[in-house]
Amino acid sequence: MTELKEHLKSLISLSGLSGHETPVRDVIREAWQPLVDEISVSRLGSLHALRRGNAHKPRPSILLAAHMDAIGLMVTGIQEGLLRFTNVGGVDPRILPGQEVTVHGRKDLPGVVIQPPDYLLPASQHGKSVAMEYLFVDTGLYANDVEEFVRVGDLISFAQKPLELAGNTLAGHSLDNRVSVAAITSCLEELQHIQHAWDVWAVATVQEEETLGGGFTSPFDLRPQIAVAIDVTFAKGPNANDWRTVHLAKGPTLGWGPNVHPYIYKRFSEMAEKLDIPHQKEYMPGHSGTDAYAMQVVAEGFPTMVVGIPLRYMHTPVELISLKDMERTGRILAETIARLEVDFMEKISWDEVNDEEK
Repeated sequence: MTELKEHLKSLISLSGLSGHETPVRDVIREAWQPLVDEISVSRLGSLHALRRGNAHKPRPSILLAAHMDAIGLMVTGIQEGLLRFTNVGGVDPRILPGQEVTVHGRKDLPGVVIQPPDYLLPASQHGKSVAMEYLFVDTGLYANDVEEFVRVGDLISFAQKPLELAGNTLAGHSLDNRVSVAAITSCLEELQHIQHAWDVWAVATVQEEETLGGGFTSPFDLRPQIAVAIDVTFAKGPNANDWRTVHLAKGPTLGWGPNVHPYIYKRFSEMAEKLDIPHQKEYMPGHSGTDAYAMQVVAEGFPTMVVGIPLRYMHTPVELISLKDMERTGRILAETIARLEVDFMEKISWDEVNDEEK
């Protein structure tokens, strides 16, 4: 668990904004290399790692997808040495003032997000959360030095360091969705010690926060029999306690909705119950908000599953997860894969699956 925690901390200490994932992909590749038989990078930049099963060829395959891109900012202008910016992915401007960032210009520059005093803002902004258009990044440099190192279009990433909190929890930026990448790493480590008939494709996808690009292209390229999206989901917190949220530290979620094949849901649920792995049901009445949407409909379509890791304060630099939930996610993935029969796809059906929880 300690090694897995340090692996995750290394992942959330990197940039890798959507469309610019190279820094984090290199670290994931280093971690996965000894756990798989083949590893490569797709034309779009997703990482594809194959761990072969032990059944006779042609073997069925399952694809585990976790997006590795992060949200962040992009420079849109320079005003008197201060940087104006816009968002890359979903960024709530309310959480930005006072945040530490790194400006990725001709060289990396530390910076802070600042806002003008309230009385200098337009009357419409007085006493309110300041809109992004009125915020700046200050690098501390003189104006002429800023223009030497920074250009419009340069990226800005969050720079908060990982913070271990009580209750075996971890806070930091980019846990959406690098905690799921770490869960796949955990799954691959477990598969080192158990037999599995199916081939396993571990995929760290690109651009989920903006285009679902890796979610569309990787399954089209690899053509698995089953595709599983591993992503974070909303954990209960202040004013977030209805059916759309789940409990932190009570296990991963199993998605239930149109992006999820009911027969695969049944198999994951039965396995979790059999092995006494804590888990929760997540209701997804529409688009799951994950790569599962893309993977389900690409090419001729693939039976798809969603496994979620509860996370508080999504799309902020202080996202928070339980390390137990991450570990349990890796285990439920590995144990379910290990018990997939070679002829499993002959049993699968879109017929209504009996759901005893209803």
